[in-house]
Amino acid sequence: MCVSHYYGGRPPLGSATVETALLHLRRCGGDEAVFAAYESAWLLGLLSRDARTRIRAALPRTAQWLVDLARKDADSGLESILRLRLHLLGIRLDCQVLIAEVGRVDFVIAGRLILEADGDEHHGSSATRHRDRVRDAAASRLGYETLRFDYAQIVHDWPHVQAAVIGALHRLRAQG
Repeated sequence: MCVSHYYGGRPPLGSATVETALLHLRRCGGDEAVFAAYESAWLLGLLSRDARTRIRAALPRTAQWLVDLARKDADSGLESILRLRLHLLGIRLDCQVLIAEVGRVDFVIAGRLILEADGDEHHGSSATRHRDRVRDAAASRLGYETLRFDYAQIVHDWPHVQAAVIGALHRLRAQG
């Protein structure tokens, strides 16, 4: 669906800059969409420090925190959305954590809960699913619990994802 927005100034014809596109995306797609796109653009090297400063300044004050929260090491928009939603719940997590014998994981919460956001691109084949299971077993041997969520779960079934994360955190805290 296309939504028409007022553009203050001379509208650019042809292709828009990444900055302009992100600002319009915020108005049209909302906070989650712009947060994921912003982190992806930053990871791809499309946003200089000056561009990030201009984007932050152009956002309404109520949205500037999105730029402050953003990281340039998010591997996917799916990770960005998961991290943003957990942040809004007040859950603090460590990002892109390297664990010996396991490798780099998307997130670790409370030092013992691994969260992985599995998009089809990197986790869709049987070989990658097998590799993920081997990593999960290694993590379990080291005392971690691993929760994996795919695109459909994170985007379309958030209440169940949220309940699983909170439930795992309660179990881990009860175990001490």
